[in-house]
Amino acid sequence: MLPQMDKPRILDIGCGSGVPTLELAMLSHGDVIGVDIDQPALNRFSRKIGRSGLTQWVKAIKCSLLNMNFPDASFDIIWAEGSISVIGFEKGLKEWYRFLKSGGFLVVHDALGNLTEKLRQITTCGYELLDHFILDENVWRNEYYTPLDEQLNKLREKHIGTSATLKEMENDQHEIDALKREPENYRSVFFVMRKR
Repeated sequence: MLPQMDKPRILDIGCGSGVPTLELAMLSHGDVIGVDIDQPALNRFSRKIGRSGLTQWVKAIKCSLLNMNFPDASFDIIWAEGSISVIGFEKGLKEWYRFLKSGGFLVVHDALGNLTEKLRQITTCGYELLDHFILDENVWRNEYYTPLDEQLNKLREKHIGTSATLKEMENDQHEIDALKREPENYRSVFFVMRKR
């Protein structure tokens, strides 16, 4: 949905281990900064950057999204996949506005709740909504949780009797079980907007 840009500068807020961040770099041929506070995830991300050969264009920075201190108008695109809930939707829109260049793009992935209010806030916070699309629980089930469940089952077979390894998998199993119990909590929405 975003136009082609010549080497855009991109900020990925809440990048985790950098899966979308690296994809953004490869798709855009731009400079990408990923920020997160999870040091183990950033360590994995840094190793991925090294293996990908993108060290000139991709940086991983330990930084809280509550304390970002980039210069105004630094980025052509800000990408926030699942992280805006930490600061709050409206507050995130307002605070991140200054980091975007004029006409820059903000892409936010968030929980589906309060959709009408979020659409209103986009406009009142100085953005033009280009589009939005909803991901239902089937996307999560088919694209993420079913393959994860299959991998966990293989690991369980491989590590029978290894309680430490099995314990490590408990959080993932809880997420899979939660999807089965409350699928409505796994509906989400992507917003694509432009700074006015």
